[in-house]
Amino acid sequence: MATGQLFSRTTQALFYNYKQLPIQRMLDFDFLCGRETPSVAGIINPGAEGFQKLFFGQEEIAIPVHSTIEAACTAHPTADVFINFASFRSAAASSMAALKQPTIRVVAIIAEGVPVSDIKQLIAYAHSNNKVVIGPATVGGIQAGAFKIGDTAGTIDNIVQCKLYRPGSVGFVGKSGGMSNEMYNTIARVTDGIYEGIAIGGDVFPGSTLSDHILRFNNIPQIKMMVVLGELGGRDEYSLVEALKQGKVNKPVVAWVCGTCARLFKSEVQFGHAGAKSGAEMESAQGKNQALRDAGAIVPTSYEAFEAVIKETFDKLVEQGKITPVKEVMPPHIPEDLSSAIKSGKVRAPTHIISTISDDRGEEPCYAGVPMSSIVERGYGVGDVISLLWFKRSLPRYCTHFIEICIMLCADHGPCVSGAHNTIVTARAGKDLVSSLVSGLLTIGPRFGGAIDDAARYFKDAHDRGLTPYEFVEGMKKKGIRVPGIGHRIKRGDNRDKRVELLQRFARTHFPSVKYMEYAVQVETYTLSKANNLVLNVDGAIGSLFLDLLAGSGMFSKQEIDEIVEIGYLNGLFVLARSIGLIGHTFDQKRLKQPLYRHPWEDVLYTK
Repeated sequence: MATGQLFSRTTQALFYNYKQLPIQRMLDFDFLCGRETPSVAGIINPGAEGFQKLFFGQEEIAIPVHSTIEAACTAHPTADVFINFASFRSAAASSMAALKQPTIRVVAIIAEGVPVSDIKQLIAYAHSNNKVVIGPATVGGIQAGAFKIGDTAGTIDNIVQCKLYRPGSVGFVGKSGGMSNEMYNTIARVTDGIYEGIAIGGDVFPGSTLSDHILRFNNIPQIKMMVVLGELGGRDEYSLVEALKQGKVNKPVVAWVCGTCARLFKSEVQFGHAGAKSGAEMESAQGKNQALRDAGAIVPTSYEAFEAVIKETFDKLVEQGKITPVKEVMPPHIPEDLSSAIKSGKVRAPTHIISTISDDRGEEPCYAGVPMSSIVERGYGVGDVISLLWFKRSLPRYCTHFIEICIMLCADHGPCVSGAHNTIVTARAGKDLVSSLVSGLLTIGPRFGGAIDDAARYFKDAHDRGLTPYEFVEGMKKKGIRVPGIGHRIKRGDNRDKRVELLQRFARTHFPSVKYMEYAVQVETYTLSKANNLVLNVDGAIGSLFLDLLAGSGMFSKQEIDEIVEIGYLNGLFVLARSIGLIGHTFDQKRLKQPLYRHPWEDVLYTK
């Protein structure tokens, strides 16, 4: 491996398996460092294409999304780092696919638990093709002031505190991502900060080793000293011991191997990482620390003394003139996201939507303040749900039962009415469910199913003004307005609509008052004296009875009742109910595999 610097201020990466937070952290780091171009050139999300909106400082940018690794590499030939956030199940396959791309030079594998056999294949391929694998089970790496992988170094606050927005003089390599963050902080306190830091990952077989990176650091002129943080288990540190003994490293190496406490346990202990398990004496932290000390590394007596030894080593290099401490610069301010600023109380922002009927922010959705679990546990029906979502209150059972009866009675009225006809024709044209349903719903209006609101409005106005049926009907006639809710194409005075009779019977039995319904019946008596088909239809029955429901329940003010009628609540009942039938007609035509409908010639009057 050896060679030198992996990253620079122009390095760009391809990010596999979209994760918003680590990508945004990379872009924020770019802005903090004063990069001119974002370090993420493209995102690979298998099966998806398009763009993802993210922030580059104050500016919102669109990063291309590609469905395959090959397409991304073709579109971004200068992006030579592959950051793999795939799960352990697919990390190996996607990493190998990336390594085989001629444009990819470095692959970072974030996932833990990648099968050892797969990792060995990746390592062999990378070595034979002069490519670098960081990980698996890694947070990644960082070159201060230039480029970072994913979540490396954590939050922006931590990055600023660790002075990672500009390069220092120290090269760091360790296994643990969390401990790497700690070491960046430690190094920043007692030196001018790191130049490059790598977490190789905690698996038994890392894609690149501690010594691989130390030897690489040795070739980077800007790095004047190295810090290594190893851990018990495995023998990776011994490759560094050999490199030191062979004189391959000519810069100071300060090292410590964690896990000295393992000897306090009576039996073998598995620590956090897969590779952190001490077996033979050589794999113990004590054994490794002694071997590193004997090979010429600067090894403290304990982890607590690690910081002091790093400081001492750095100060000596400064005294010798080998290090000129970096001058501090003030990094730019990263704009805070609106969501976090609102949460912290720093800003206030207007909302764009107001909702009073439901809330999905808690553990479970609520309808008008009633949790979903309560709705089920109390045995609520569709009528109860409508009362909560439409009227924002729990209506008495007779009211919700009436709503359910209206839905059942209005669900369908055969295939010949305009709504069903439109839906059938559309379904037979091969259109989908939603298109077929909407084509039927679009016929609902003043002439079909949309008269409930108008019937309620006119009956209420006439009743409340004390008009006699004669005055009401004749007044409407003078205005050229047909009485809504009166009249039927088929039903007659001697052949009443059974639906109307069922509704009236229920209301007389359960409603406290049916004054509006009785008024509608009186109007019907007068209109039947004029023509036998001017009967009270189902629209008129529902409209008048809903007025009785609202007024008789005692739960609505006069103003609320007027508003309900004006807004169109009652027609909403017909729309909801008839949707059931229209969906049924759609399924019926699909099930019967009916061909495209063509209206017969003999049913058309062709005229000039």
